[in-house]
Amino acid sequence: MSVDIAAPTLRGAPGPRQETTTVLRVSGRTEGADGVVTLTLVDPLGRELPEWSPGAHIDLMLPELDLVRQYSLCGDPADRYTWRVAVLLEPNGRGGSRHVHQALHTGKGVRVRGPRNHFPLEPSARYLFIAGGIGITPIMPMVAAAEAEGRDWQLVYGGRSRASMAFLEELEAYGDRVRVHPQEESGLLPLAELLDTPRQDCLVYCCGPEALLGAVEERCAGWPSGALRTERFGARPTPADDDGGTAFEVECRRSGLTLAVAPDESILDVADRAGVLTFAACREGVCGTCETSVIKGAPEHRDSVLTEEQRAAGESMMICVSRTRGRRLVLDL
Repeated sequence: MSVDIAAPTLRGAPGPRQETTTVLRVSGRTEGADGVVTLTLVDPLGRELPEWSPGAHIDLMLPELDLVRQYSLCGDPADRYTWRVAVLLEPNGRGGSRHVHQALHTGKGVRVRGPRNHFPLEPSARYLFIAGGIGITPIMPMVAAAEAEGRDWQLVYGGRSRASMAFLEELEAYGDRVRVHPQEESGLLPLAELLDTPRQDCLVYCCGPEALLGAVEERCAGWPSGALRTERFGARPTPADDDGGTAFEVECRRSGLTLAVAPDESILDVADRAGVLTFAACREGVCGTCETSVIKGAPEHRDSVLTEEQRAAGESMMICVSRTRGRRLVLDL
């Protein structure tokens, strides 16, 4: 049975991490870019909100649609009383963004869970930030933090047009550290110029549509291991010849159950059916809610959350999409 009151055991943590789930109020709403609405959220009683760091996101829980949607916090982490999110209208989506645009007006309440951070800003001498479209949202607090710490940084920000690109006025304050590339004016982002020469002292942070992420990953193949950090909006693309894999067994150590996972099933689905306590939101390997500690076995990672180093360590996995390279896994479930 999936529940929404906590996240699973984190790497190195002694047990489940409890997350805040509360109802916040929309205190402000702006539409500063085509198709993008920015919401300011506050506690109805004026209380402080949980701490967060650049790269964090929260879940907006939309019971009317039986959906949970993740949105990056794009305000100031030092402001303990307001959270800001920006939501792009996705006409062909499942309705979450449409509901936010149509129903969450000033004064409305919304159930929120989090924050959670799987895209943290790590210490570095230099940063190259690459954002595409609404992918600017997790980057906004990152550039503010890099600037405040006196780091050497650059942001390259692309979009269809200036009208569709959020936060351009705020970014003007950083001067020539920010390069804006509306596609209708200057074409695609100059990735060859930016990435074809690897740097030893630079971290690359990228968020945007899948085409941009794939291109950046390809060009960063020759960079030092761990230099590239990405965050995806949706599930990582599945190869055309991927048939889902083979059947395997999962021992749920805490529950005392051993479950059979068929090729067309996920560990999460099988565990839910057996009544094992699990935690899930997106079910696409994006949000990180279902992260589960691996006691024994070799996970086959299919998520969009873990870094290459974390994948190689094999200490945890996202049970909504990932499988195993062997015939059996032992998990902390």
